[in-house]
Amino acid sequence: MPILNIQIMQGHSADQKTTLLKAASNAVCESIAAPLPSVRIVLEEVAPAHVIVAGEVGKSMALVDVALIEGRTDDLKEALIGALNRAVCDSIGISGADVRVVITDVPKINMGVANGVSAKAAGR
Repeated sequence: MPILNIQIMQGHSADQKTTLLKAASNAVCESIAAPLPSVRIVLEEVAPAHVIVAGEVGKSMALVDVALIEGRTDDLKEALIGALNRAVCDSIGISGADVRVVITDVPKINMGVANGVSAKAAGR
């Protein structure tokens, strides 16, 4: 059950944000073979005055935090990082150098899934 929190700077159009959400969903499904119904994404916009990148306040950036049920290989995680970086860049027009993707492996017992059971209890 991949859960993503994506933070981007304010100022992007509604179409760009919709494109980003769809592209990120597709990136997850295609790179790690996650079923689309399991993907959850929250998009947050941050005021430029609340961001500093390399000492520059207001510099364009994106941060993608990904929570995954443990067990994916390093190769799959690398594929996911690359796919999400491209999704962000292509959707909102920023440089890949300004995108960060952070993956956190969550133990199966610590991830709740459908109907409030753990991923472990659900057999994932």
